[in-house]
Amino acid sequence: MMSSPIVSPEWLAERLLDPSIKIIEVSAKKGDEAGYTEKHIPGAFNFWWKDLCWHETDRQFVTPKQLAERLGNIGISDEDTIILYGDPVQYGTYAFWALTMAGHPNLMLLDGGRTKWLQSKLPATKEKPEIKSTTYEEQPSNQWMRLGRDNIRSNLGTDKRVLLDVRTPEEYSGERVMEYGQFDHGAERGGRIPGAKHLFFKELINSDDSFKSAEELKDIFAQVITEQQTLGEIVTYCRLSHRATLAWTVMTYILGFKDVKIYDGSWTEWGSIVGFPVEK
Repeated sequence: MMSSPIVSPEWLAERLLDPSIKIIEVSAKKGDEAGYTEKHIPGAFNFWWKDLCWHETDRQFVTPKQLAERLGNIGISDEDTIILYGDPVQYGTYAFWALTMAGHPNLMLLDGGRTKWLQSKLPATKEKPEIKSTTYEEQPSNQWMRLGRDNIRSNLGTDKRVLLDVRTPEEYSGERVMEYGQFDHGAERGGRIPGAKHLFFKELINSDDSFKSAEELKDIFAQVITEQQTLGEIVTYCRLSHRATLAWTVMTYILGFKDVKIYDGSWTEWGSIVGFPVEK
C-alpha cells in the first residue's frame, strides 16, 4: 500500500508555524462567496478550484508549467509540503488529484477538510497570509490515473475493469443529471455508463467530512465489488469528477487498491455525446 498522504487536523495544528508547510483551501465558490473570507486555517492561501486545477483556456488540467507559475507567485516552491483541504471536502481531493498529475512532489490532504477543522474548534482566522513570490521548478507530469472517453467506450463490457459511479442514486438512475438542491443541468441525457456499479460517495465519509475507518470502508466496498475485482482496474466517475476523486483517494490511499483511475470527463461529457451508449 502507498504511504498515506492523509493528515489529521491535530497533526496540522501542531505544525502551523512550520515554514516548509504551505496550506491551500480549495473553494467551490469564488471570491467573496467562499467561506474562506469568513474564516480559514491560519496561513492558508485560497484558490477557486478552477483557478488552481484547470488550464486557463482549455477544458484541461493545469500543466506543470502553469502550476509552477501559480504557486511560485504566492510563495510556494516545489520543495514545500502542500496541505490541501476543500470547501466542500471533495474539492480538496480534486485538487490533490490535479496537483499529483501536475507533478508536485510533496502533497498531503487534510482529513475532513474545512468542516472537521472548524468543528474541532481549532484555530481559525480572517487574516490572509502575506504573499511573496518565490521560485518553483517545474516538475514532471504524472497522468497514469486519468482516462478519457475513448478508452472507456472501447473497454465497455470487459470483465477486466470495474466502472464505479459515485453520484447520487437519482443521478445514477437517470432521474436527474445533477444532485438535488441544484438546478438540474450539466448533461444532455440522464443515466449511467453501461455496466457501471453504484456507490454514493457520501457513504465513504462521516458527518464531519472525515473518512470512515479502513474497516468500515472495506465493508462498504465489499457490498459493491468483489475482493478479486479490487486487485484489477477500477475506474470511477461522477458528474465533473470531484466526487470521483474522493473515492479514488479512499481506494488508493486508505484501502490500498493497486489500479484505480478516474474518467475525468465523467457524466457531463459522456451524457452529452451523440451516439454514446447510456443505461438507465
